[in-house]
This record gives sequence, structure tokens and C-alpha cells, in this order.
Amino acid sequence: MTASMHAAFASTRIVVVATTSDVASLASAVGGDVIEVKTIVPPGTDPEAFEPRVSDLSTLSDADLIVRVGLGYDLWIDKLIIQLHRPEFQAGGGRLVDASIGVPLLEARGRTPVTEDGHAHGLGNPHYWLDPANAETVTATIAERIIRLMPAARDTIVANRNRFLATLHERIVAWMQRLAPYRGASLVAYHNSWPYFARRFHLNLVGFIETKEGVAPSVAHLSSLIAEMGQNGVRAILQEAYEPKNFSEMLSARTGAPLVVLAPTVGSVPEARDYLSLMDFNVGALARTLATGSH
Repeated sequence: MTASMHAAFASTRIVVVATTSDVASLASAVGGDVIEVKTIVPPGTDPEAFEPRVSDLSTLSDADLIVRVGLGYDLWIDKLIIQLHRPEFQAGGGRLVDASIGVPLLEARGRTPVTEDGHAHGLGNPHYWLDPANAETVTATIAERIIRLMPAARDTIVANRNRFLATLHERIVAWMQRLAPYRGASLVAYHNSWPYFARRFHLNLVGFIETKEGVAPSVAHLSSLIAEMGQNGVRAILQEAYEPKNFSEMLSARTGAPLVVLAPTVGSVPEARDYLSLMDFNVGALARTLATGSH
């Protein structure tokens, strides 16, 4: 791109407001200098427990395009969009991107975004970005919408996405090779964030410590889980940085399965600076744990 084209784009950049750091990172990968990306949920915050602030409405009011995770994961944004009184940001309005569109869903069992216990897994498991192959679909959806708003930037957007996908495909091969020795390894996770990751890397998630969002597991559930871990030879317990560790540590002490902290979102650990480094961190941390585990 020439200097004059850079200047032209800089003066006409569209503002993309993403609900989470994950879809923000993927939007940045395809948008590059054509867009300015703002994120609502702060890094290191649990998006499923997020409560929007007054300032978030101001952030949204500057948007040319809103990108959401969908599937009820960021259901809170609907109330903010209604307050904008701008139909183009409502469903079908042309300036709202649901990044889950076209992604093959796991646990697709309901018709409402939120389950009976208030958890955002009603339409399907919403943690689809943790399968890196899904980034291809997500970036296609975001790129198409940016191009629709800014047709003159088509070539730049397409080139940005192609570069990202070339790197992504190389990394997926490397990530698959890194975890290949542990194919079929049984795992337990604190929260039900990891089915997409487990499917991609041929791992076996046998259970979850948390049975209801934000509610401590019962003694009966933990006892049952300990027995199940023994029966399945669980190799590791997956823990997220912002979840309580006391239950995971207790299970680790009782079963010998090591505890590994993974990053469910970009920015949830310092090493996960963007989408690719998020996956780098998770694959590396899990591979190291499984290599030194006691089973």
C-alpha cells in the first residue's frame, strides 16, 4: 500500500467495537490499518460474568460495526444496542456481526441463548474460537462485513486475511504435532470452555468441576468426579486464570493429576497477546504438563 493510500485509509477508518478480546483480535487480523478496534470486556475479565458499564454505551455509540461472539455469550450487549436507538445495529440491520454464524457448533441442544441456570450455553457451547480452525470461518464473516462497509478496501482486507490464514494454517500443523503424542489423553476442566479445543487436538474431556456458573460444586459431585478421574486415568486438570483454584487443587492432590492454567481468552494471561499467541500459550502449557505428568 502506498503512503497516500495509508493516509486515505487513516482518515476514513471504520470503528469496529468487539464484545470480547478474541473477536477483536480476529477483526484486527483482517482489518489491519483499515479499522480501529475497540473492545468492551476488559482483558482478564470473565466475559460470561461481565456486567456492562455506563461507559460501554458511549463506546458503542462510536461504532461503525459491532462484532459479537453470539450464542448468548455476550447477551448483555442487546440491552446496550437497544439504548442506541439505531436499527442498523440490531439483528439483521447490517452493522452487527455475529461471529458464530457458520461455525459448526458443539452441544447444540437448545433454542434459547441462556440455559435454565442462567448460563450462556443454551444454543450451543459458545467457546468456538478455542478451535483454531474456526478462525477461518470467523475471519471470513468479519472480512465480508468490513468490505461491505468499505468496498475500496477490499484488496487490503483480502490480503490481510490471506496472510493471517497462511500463518494460522502453519501454526495449526505445528500445534497438532505438539499435542500428537497425547492423542486421546483424558482431561478434566474447571469450566466447560474446552470442548472445541479438545476435539481439534483429539483429547478426551471426561468431566467438569463447575456444574453451574459461579456456584461451588457439591461434595457429591466432587466425589463422583474423583472416581471418574481414576477410572479414566485423567492426565491433567484444566484451570482458567480467573476461576477459583481451591477445588482444582484438591482434585489434583487426591488424584495426582497435575493442574495446568490455560487462557480461555486473549489477554487472560500476559502471554496471550493476540489470537495466535493465545493458541501458542495453551498448546505449549498443556503439552509441557502432559509431558511431565504423573500418569
